[in-house]
Amino acid sequence: MFGKSENRDDYQLIQQRVGGMARDLPDRFFIDYHEHRRGQLIYASAGSILVTAEGGSWVVPPLRAVWVPPRVRHCMQAIGRIEMRTLYFDPEHTPLASTACCVVSISPLLRELIASVVKMPVDYDEHGRDGLVVELLFQEIKPLQIEPLHLPMPNDARIARICRWIVANPAEETSVTSWSKVVGASERTIIRLFPEETGMTFTRWRQQARLLAAVQMLANDRPVTEIATELGYDSPSAFSAMFRKALGSSPTEYFRRTDAD
Repeated sequence: MFGKSENRDDYQLIQQRVGGMARDLPDRFFIDYHEHRRGQLIYASAGSILVTAEGGSWVVPPLRAVWVPPRVRHCMQAIGRIEMRTLYFDPEHTPLASTACCVVSISPLLRELIASVVKMPVDYDEHGRDGLVVELLFQEIKPLQIEPLHLPMPNDARIARICRWIVANPAEETSVTSWSKVVGASERTIIRLFPEETGMTFTRWRQQARLLAAVQMLANDRPVTEIATELGYDSPSAFSAMFRKALGSSPTEYFRRTDAD
């Protein structure tokens, strides 16, 4: 696309601080586990992305991006048809301090800068106009706001079994008492292990799983009423209240917010 390679490996050993790649992917397209020498900022101008790495999963809705640090092994899946724009940053010129994956907001200016960088030749002139665009890109990236769209996954096999079930069945209200019989651990053990393994209580983790499921559905233009019912909420207003508490705005406002910035 734009006369440039769509092979990620072609951007790892370039001389410039950043290389931009554009690639459109069909719904459910899966990219298996891999890692890069360079840090990666993945932005979808349309559709959403599910990224999985050590430590959990991250949902990336439209108009947001996910930061994957250098040498972090990860896989990803398209949720809907996506227009993926990726920036690969040299490890010595990393604009984000986070050493873990994270989802960040993308301002209108940064969107335009990303669009410019992915169209630049790989060997752009660092001292010319393209270099000035890249410098502005670095300045715009540094203050990015991290969004709570991470679902941490446990290592303990018993807790992992519970978590996998909740992800597949987010509306389920199975109690800790019931789970203790299924996984062969006492209620007290499950209650203790959830914060130790995920940093969240059992109830909080289940709510976060529902939140990420909701974001994926909203990114695919599913109606709020339908999503609320599918995720087990008593009403659309109850679902919207949960969403607002977690992300600071209603479902509709959240997907409009970056456009209005």
